[in-house]
Amino acid sequence: MPHPPIFDPRDVRCKSPFGAAACGTAVRFSTFPDKEASFCRCTLVVLHEFANVWREFPLTPDGDAFTVDFKVPDTAELLWYHFRFEREDGSSVCYGRRGFESWDTVLSWQLTVYEPMRTPEWFESGMIYQIFPDRFCRTQTPKPSSFPAARFVHETWDEPMLRSELYPDRPYNSDFFGGSFAGIISKLDYLQSLGVRTIYMNPIFLAASTHRYDTADYERVDPMLGTEEDFKKLCDAAHARGMHVILDGVFNHTGSNSRYFNAEGAFPDIGAAQSKDSPYYKWYRFMDWPHLYESWWGITTLPSIEESEESYVSYIVDGKDSIIRRWLRLGADGWRLDVADELPDWFIERIRRAMDEEKPGSLLLGEVWEDGSNKVAYSERRRYLLGRETNCLMNYPFRNAVLSYLGGGDAADFMGAMETIRENYPDHAFHAAMNFLSTHDTPRILTLLGAKAAPGSREGRAMFRLNEEQHTLGMKLLRLAATILFTFPGVPAVFYGDEAGMQGWEDPFNRGTYPWGHEDETLLAHFRRLGQLRASLQPLHHGEIEYHCAHGGVLSFSRTQDGKRVCVVINARSEWADAALSWDAPFACDALSPACFPAEDGLLKLHLPPYSGFLFVEE
Repeated sequence: MPHPPIFDPRDVRCKSPFGAAACGTAVRFSTFPDKEASFCRCTLVVLHEFANVWREFPLTPDGDAFTVDFKVPDTAELLWYHFRFEREDGSSVCYGRRGFESWDTVLSWQLTVYEPMRTPEWFESGMIYQIFPDRFCRTQTPKPSSFPAARFVHETWDEPMLRSELYPDRPYNSDFFGGSFAGIISKLDYLQSLGVRTIYMNPIFLAASTHRYDTADYERVDPMLGTEEDFKKLCDAAHARGMHVILDGVFNHTGSNSRYFNAEGAFPDIGAAQSKDSPYYKWYRFMDWPHLYESWWGITTLPSIEESEESYVSYIVDGKDSIIRRWLRLGADGWRLDVADELPDWFIERIRRAMDEEKPGSLLLGEVWEDGSNKVAYSERRRYLLGRETNCLMNYPFRNAVLSYLGGGDAADFMGAMETIRENYPDHAFHAAMNFLSTHDTPRILTLLGAKAAPGSREGRAMFRLNEEQHTLGMKLLRLAATILFTFPGVPAVFYGDEAGMQGWEDPFNRGTYPWGHEDETLLAHFRRLGQLRASLQPLHHGEIEYHCAHGGVLSFSRTQDGKRVCVVINARSEWADAALSWDAPFACDALSPACFPAEDGLLKLHLPPYSGFLFVEE
């Protein structure tokens, strides 16, 4: 074994245990400076960010090392640490992420200190299927008069979406196809065949738009989807198959055309835009009532909420019949918090508390686009993962790393990005992160992998479809992306239709109708096989990860739990490549194909075809 580095937080000889630390536990730090440096003392220098104090802890000489057992705080914290080395002559130098530096420029390492939290087993062990309700499946053509505002309803399921550049007189996202709860129920056998255990639905509540992020009434499901009783039937049917249902909670803003704001007077309630005496007036932030108010990203149809207004908190969270509690009571098993960055930490913590009281074991998932362990939003360091808020977050860093790697990047960069997340996240949050390739907010993964670059005009993106060469490449890369998705730590999530080969650039072009009867059967079979393996192989639920190769186009890692090992080998380049794995059995058979390879002297040597991926299981 090579000599340890001076310090590397990912080397257990330098820091043990790996990664984040539970409150009150001990972490051993060891440094290994060169003898020629003649350091006689070493000090661990720690910033407790939330407490806003610096503390110093001397390390003890131990042979060629300096060592200290450091007890982390008993309360959740974000620590930043580096080392100061001193010589007998009194001179000193600091050592941090960039090596030796002066004290005023040293870049510290992060140590997340968290309160332990349990994540529901049903969430970790399966896969997530994300459904955009209007576009997944319908059982009949709905009537267009379901909302106080006019709605356009497509007669046939495979009609093209209306586009604002072609129909400027129609509001954005105002056309409906009529997907429904009944449609989802009719496809539960299909979802079960994929290995789905969690159904995450985009908003289901009454709203003016197709996407329903402009909530009109939190207490009513959109009639186009069905009734409250239909929602309960969906939850009951899902539970009977061992599935669970997560709802999208949009609590940072409502629609302007809602019973609460009621800018268009479509509701009998007196809304905030109609009277300052409205019970909802204090829910919003008016600069010049009634026409000038804060809205989400300046979109006036989405007026922002004043979350600190107690009547709002009671209505959404704390009341005995609050929105959070009501829908859990009706059958939901969790919530996904839209734009969690824009909800105060105390608000999220109260949602967590209400959920634990109403339905212990329910799941709270947050939408965060960056590393959620050190996220700063509106000049405040956030606490999503420290034990009192979300169970887990959407893992955008995973998606970004996969896209970069499969787009020609180095596998080492993928490993580096993911090791940063593993190091910073509590173990439960890392293994429960929602990993995905595309969502309602991103272009379709097949389009990105095949096309590489988007057409410059919106009209061009609306009409775009991969040509034959692009489609062939995209399908090869998507198979590899899916293999990584289903085998990497975290919970794999599939945006409806990705498994069928759906295409599309940004919203709304990524939100077409599921192509029932026109799926790409080869791709679908690949996803189905991965879902079966994810469900049946315990190491893919919570097994520890070990990288065997991450260089150029070759990525190889294994997941191990209770003596069983699952190994994944990927070649993401157009050229052949070589890889090797330690392997005790005489043969290694690929779980994704009929291929079988001999092993010699405990080593499996592989000559990898272009754009190939293998999954081996070792007992």
